Amino acid sequence: MFTIQQINEANARVKTGADFPRLAQELFEMGVLTNDVYVNDGHAEFFGKDGFAVKTPATHPILTVADESQAEKFQHYLKIHQQGQTDYPTFLEHSAETGIEKWTLDFTAKTCTYLDKKGHKILVEKIPEVK
Repeated sequence: MFTIQQINEANARVKTGADFPRLAQELFEMGVLTNDVYVNDGHAEFFGKDGFAVKTPATHPILTVADESQAEKFQHYLKIHQQGQTDYPTFLEHSAETGIEKWTLDFTAKTCTYLDKKGHKILVEKIPEVK
């Protein structure tokens, strides 16, 4: 199975959102099936086969996630992040500002689902193939 150290090493190679498809592929190859990332403190939970799970600690001071989501504004922030125009801490701030509580990555289905505080799906997107 995978370890927090392996996950951290893979994450260290990510510089911008443009690097995300490569990270997703690497995590899947490690055995990660799904992954939840929480915007408020940056901690993440990784799930593998047979109920195997690991959790990272918080990565930043607490961000206040807006109570109401702003899907259109979030999609703009996501687009510029994926183009490499913002770093990950900025993307987390933008996510909190627009009411995104967490995202769930499903590496088998190759999807990323962004959710608000009420658990509503704000956006579901396909994880791009590695170029």
